[in-house]
Amino acid sequence: MGTAYSMLVTAAFMACLGGLLAFFLSIASKRLYVYEDPRIDLVEELLPHANCGACGTAGCRNFAEQTVAGQIEPASCTVNTAEQNKHIAALLGVAMGNVEKRVARLACAGGHHVAKMRARYRGLTSCRAASVAGGGGKNCSWGCLGLGDCADVCNFDAIVIDRHGLPVVDLAKCTACGDCVDICPKNLFFIHGVTKKLWIACRNEDEPDAAEAACEVACTACGRCVVDGTPELIRLEKNLAVIDYEKNALDNRVAIERCPTGAIVWFEGGLTFKGKSAKKIIRIESLPAPLEV
Repeated sequence: MGTAYSMLVTAAFMACLGGLLAFFLSIASKRLYVYEDPRIDLVEELLPHANCGACGTAGCRNFAEQTVAGQIEPASCTVNTAEQNKHIAALLGVAMGNVEKRVARLACAGGHHVAKMRARYRGLTSCRAASVAGGGGKNCSWGCLGLGDCADVCNFDAIVIDRHGLPVVDLAKCTACGDCVDICPKNLFFIHGVTKKLWIACRNEDEPDAAEAACEVACTACGRCVVDGTPELIRLEKNLAVIDYEKNALDNRVAIERCPTGAIVWFEGGLTFKGKSAKKIIRIESLPAPLEV
């Protein structure tokens, strides 16, 4: 009898305690409730769920939140199709926006056919590994190693390695997510708007003679592009031509014409153009390397 009574008391106590906790949780949920606009879920469903960060946000969910709040335009999602971004704009009753397409660009043109090798690298197929193991074997310590870390990390298959060991960016697939920028041990990738057509395809800061001895297409700091371009558009810094894109670079194709190595180029219609004075490179085979590292 005593045991049964104790069990009933215990059960009653637990029931009261459970009810009391449920009551407090009910009050807490109402007091702590944070309203979330239901349109956020709808916008998120219209996004590619790549979470690449190309739009400058922490991911697709955060992009949806900022879009609904009017802090960012639907067109800022460069991975989405234009049609999907139109749907988002229509859903929110806002303008889609006009965001310039941005792509990754490589500041190197020194493939195996123009860049001299001091040694053959034999090891882990990774630019990061090669950069640690003697620099990868290229005479130019600034140049692309061409082992494809950038292609491996690209989730959009926008980068392939060509026959000369250089990454080639597919502009149609590139979303400017910046993964290639982060992975490159030589810091050769940059994210640029496609309207910026003038480009220095070199990062070599060695003395001019040493730079040209290491690579046939290196910038030699001759200064001709500085003279030919709009005043203050291009300057020489650490033996390398540097473009100030705050100046008018849109109609300065003339700046490439007298470059003797073709280190400064012009992008137009998906093609890369060099100036008339640039030496013609017709070699397709790799230059020899005497040693192995």
